[in-house]
Amino acid sequence: MSLVELRGVTRHVLLPDDSRLDILRGIDLTVDAGDHVAIVGRSGSGKSTLLNILGMLDLPSSGSVAFRGEPVARENGRRMRRGALDRLRGREVGFVFQQFNLLPGRSATDNVAMPLGYATGRPFWHRRRLAEEMLERVGLGHRLTSPPEQLSGGEQQRVAIARALVRRPALILADEPTGALDLDTGEAVMSLLDEVASETEAALVTITHDLHVAARARRHYRLDGGILSPVDLEEATRTTAVGAAGAAESADATMAASARGAS
Repeated sequence: MSLVELRGVTRHVLLPDDSRLDILRGIDLTVDAGDHVAIVGRSGSGKSTLLNILGMLDLPSSGSVAFRGEPVARENGRRMRRGALDRLRGREVGFVFQQFNLLPGRSATDNVAMPLGYATGRPFWHRRRLAEEMLERVGLGHRLTSPPEQLSGGEQQRVAIARALVRRPALILADEPTGALDLDTGEAVMSLLDEVASETEAALVTITHDLHVAARARRHYRLDGGILSPVDLEEATRTTAVGAAGAAESADATMAASARGAS
């Protein structure tokens, strides 16, 4: 049985002039347990909207969404009740956001323990112990009491990852997880996500515009104009490399011509 399944999913919003903006158009996507899927696309292509629907933060305008075969939204418009939806999401889904979304002034431990208060009936001391163990797991055992404002960007992202993983979710959704990080830190963050997802057999869906980040996944899709389609990432990478080389060659030629004119 699939973990999460989208069939014919659309999402649109009504604009002030009563026109309609279509964000997603007929999305079909199945994610299985242990899967690793990357979705690439330009800014404004609907990637975050799609991630929110996968994570049940948002519901489609039409189409169906099912989690472990249980209908979340149906084609006939019927939807899971909000309370049941919140409990399902809190139990099964972990989010890693590009902007971290950590609580300022609260320790790393408090930030990581926060979702456990919603998802479990464990006592306070047990939630803190689980949070501390996960922070140690992501290499921040020495930063347990530090608030976000005392942490580097890479450290904040690792706190965000620990918060997403502390409940051992079945589905991990990462929205541009390296967008605010330097190359080396971003590589370390993705390696950590891959490693923990593999250990827990969680599905990992990464939304990114970075083809190198996407290449770590096993399946690759492109979202363009609200339409999702499989993509040959190796071909896309070659095309990007050729385009970059051509642009560099053109720039070199332009500078050389300018230099000759100046002389």
